[in-house]
Amino acid sequence: MTRLPTRAPSSGALNLSVLGPLSGRLDGRPLLLGPRKQRLVLAMLLSRPNTPVPVDVLTDAVWPDAPPRTARKNLQVYISSARTLLGARCPDGPDGGGGERLAHSCGGYLLRVGEDELDSLRFRSLAAAGRRAADDGDQRAAAGLLRRALDLWQGPPLHDLRDSPEVAAEAERLEARCLTVHEDWAETEIALGRAPAVVDGLRDLTERHPSRERIRAAWMDALHRTGRRAEALAVYDDYRQLLARELGLEPGAAIAARHRAMLTGRDTADRPRGAAPARRAPALRAVLPAEVPDFTGRGEQLRELLDVLGEEGGRVVAVTGATGTGKTALAVRAAHLLADRFPDGRIHIRVRDEQGAVRPTAAVVGELARLTGGPHPAEPMTDAEHWRHWLAAHRALVVLDDVPDEAAVRALLPGTGGSSFVLTARGQLAGLAPVHRIALPPLAPAEALALLGRLAGPGRVGLDRAAALRIAEACGLLPLAVRVSGMRLAVLRHLPLAEYADRLADPAGALDELVAGDISVRARLASGWQDLSPGSGQALALLAAAVGEGPFTLPEAMTALGCGERQALRAVESLIDAGAVSSPSGEVTAHCVLYELPRLTGLYARERDTAPEPVPVPEPAGAHRL
Repeated sequence: MTRLPTRAPSSGALNLSVLGPLSGRLDGRPLLLGPRKQRLVLAMLLSRPNTPVPVDVLTDAVWPDAPPRTARKNLQVYISSARTLLGARCPDGPDGGGGERLAHSCGGYLLRVGEDELDSLRFRSLAAAGRRAADDGDQRAAAGLLRRALDLWQGPPLHDLRDSPEVAAEAERLEARCLTVHEDWAETEIALGRAPAVVDGLRDLTERHPSRERIRAAWMDALHRTGRRAEALAVYDDYRQLLARELGLEPGAAIAARHRAMLTGRDTADRPRGAAPARRAPALRAVLPAEVPDFTGRGEQLRELLDVLGEEGGRVVAVTGATGTGKTALAVRAAHLLADRFPDGRIHIRVRDEQGAVRPTAAVVGELARLTGGPHPAEPMTDAEHWRHWLAAHRALVVLDDVPDEAAVRALLPGTGGSSFVLTARGQLAGLAPVHRIALPPLAPAEALALLGRLAGPGRVGLDRAAALRIAEACGLLPLAVRVSGMRLAVLRHLPLAEYADRLADPAGALDELVAGDISVRARLASGWQDLSPGSGQALALLAAAVGEGPFTLPEAMTALGCGERQALRAVESLIDAGAVSSPSGEVTAHCVLYELPRLTGLYARERDTAPEPVPVPEPAGAHRL
């Protein structure tokens, strides 16, 4: 049976409190603790009960700047007054005397108090008993004891004396212990299936301690178990952005794994009550770029990606979309969340160099071989052979970023083993099979506004939501363009949103406005244009000049390209394969379909002023990408 702490004092006993403002009662009546300097001395002695407190520490607490020459004599006066106030001797012990109440020794002054006389000692005893009960498997007893400990708190400890740095430091130590106990209690209540009882308290604690990861994790669990899944996911997203913005860090592996479990539906809600969560093996190696701190939306695509990669056996997933749809951000986000699924590593490799040129396959294989140990000098093995052998024996996740075509990655993909690959590409990579495909459309308007608000300021966006929506739509609802707009507005604080929206609405100057530092939407579009064959580039320019922005039909494409139906259809489908034109996701006949030319792609195509000549038949799909 768990041993309970002794009961709280009855009337007639000394009762001192530091878990709130410094206070005391004797025989049920309030104690007048004296002037401020005497209370500072008492606060320091009670913060370290039954332990000698050096005279220098007491002096610094009372006179933090420059103590007077009479400081030691004044301290002796305060100590003498405290002895009179609290009694010369402790009441418990042989002959009714438990020793001198406030004694001086070579280590300083020592104030003797019992567990039933000081609330912080009572708190410590209840908390220890609660933890013992939890260790013994008695979760209900643990929750009750921890709750009784928390009920002793009357507010921030010693908050009336915190202008003294020494007292403030002691108070912060007390508060840290309280936070730990609150976390213990909340996790115990959640394990018992009583999550609604802790939700509001955890929210308040998170607001006061936004960087405390364990509180965030408990709040996520509590929200999720009360059916508020979207709010639970938002708690993690806010925390991730806070860490990235203020500390340049990522959330810990435990809370990230919990978040991924909520996304995929593999959470621990069906774990037996009181059972400890299973420990997850840490990743052995991660060569990943940092997550985008303002990652927004893409919930459906992220869940699908995590679900596919979470299945047993190796998988290959192609994440495709037009320039600026956030393919890399999504793949990197998933890789960070999958640490527990791929214990042998998560690796990000760019298939192009910094100038956008396609890297030779041998160079990419060589980098992968180096990252995974490389062939042993004594082994007659090439980099490619080492890579295949390593893949067959390990379970890793590899992100191959900005893939130009199938040939650039076919030799890198696994033949056997449990490793998985995520390929990001503007084109569809139709020549690869079997591949699970995830296409990224533009953001929803609400998601685009949320992203703009995170960068330019939610209050600023909220003041002129109509203008903010015009900005998002002028960006084609593409994450890259919306992000650049937000970064630009964050610097140009004087610029009204409506004026910036007018600038973006002007086709002649829109791309000039979409530049923030070294990030340029025009440069990204130019990189994609280089992948197009001459025939596809010309077809795209002619379509952009003829149909402008928005959807177009096959007959309109025939008119723009000056060719027959079959040739126009081949040209448009080639542009779809290259990622320059989008089409509906459902089945529809060619004569009824509405194709979509993204606004920014169309602006760049018209800007290049390609001469309208007869359109040659484009090369086979896979030879060009945008």
